[in-house]
Amino acid sequence: MIVADTNILLPLFLPSELSERVARLATLDPDWAAPALWRSEFRNALVTQMRVRQLALNQALAVMEMAQTWIQEREFFVASPKILPLAAESGCTAYDCEYIALALDLRVPCVTLDQALLKAFPGVAVSLEKALEAD
Repeated sequence: MIVADTNILLPLFLPSELSERVARLATLDPDWAAPALWRSEFRNALVTQMRVRQLALNQALAVMEMAQTWIQEREFFVASPKILPLAAESGCTAYDCEYIALALDLRVPCVTLDQALLKAFPGVAVSLEKALEAD
């Protein structure tokens, strides 16, 4: 199991230069978890794609549905007392620290492209490349 940051989850459903590697990770470890926050971040990324790449609304809705199906039953609420100290100590956003707090709770890595998380939480946050090497 891994905790997947939204920047890892998105290329699984929207083609990008990362899609092939992310799909390989999903094949190696299909058990992905995320804090409930992932939905808002994912929707925001879809809106950005709609504005920049002109992704159609019906396509964005279909992508959201596929992602929700992929993660269903592995979404978790993360309590503030677990998030705020991580954010205060690291300087990372509370949003990003939700992923780290969940990974710590589940005792699994958080796979992310976020350089600040990788630097602040080297024992928990893992790059896509490292996650692929580990499996």
